[in-house]
Amino acid sequence: MFNFIKKKKDVDKNESNLFSKTASLLIHAAKMDQNYTEKEKLIIKRTLVDLGVNNQEIDKLIQEAEKNEKNSNQMLDFTKDLKKSDNNFKIKLIESLWKIIYSDGKSDMFEDNLMRRLSGLLYLDKKIVGDIKEKMKKNLF
Repeated sequence: MFNFIKKKKDVDKNESNLFSKTASLLIHAAKMDQNYTEKEKLIIKRTLVDLGVNNQEIDKLIQEAEKNEKNSNQMLDFTKDLKKSDNNFKIKLIESLWKIIYSDGKSDMFEDNLMRRLSGLLYLDKKIVGDIKEKMKKNLF
């Protein structure tokens, strides 16, 4: 009986860590152009809710993720656990990242470079990431 409780707590901790890393990565992308907007924050909140974060925990999670992003000096801190996620999770993440990037109507070379690096770090085919980019671009404009 106690082993089940321990395992459930471990699952909750792992899930919480995954959400924290996801939020940190989304915030990192939002800050890439030096303009972290309310529109981007809303996209991040919606993404986290869609992935399963409880509405009551969103603000706390985002505050924690903003601190983590600020104190981190490399993207690997966020992606090392995310790359183990299933492809559906990673595809939702990539879709949200493109939404954040295009929230201001354009993508600059730094944001494009970020997404190229992420495709490798998350073990996603560049073509899949490119297809998602085109889909998000088409849906947003």
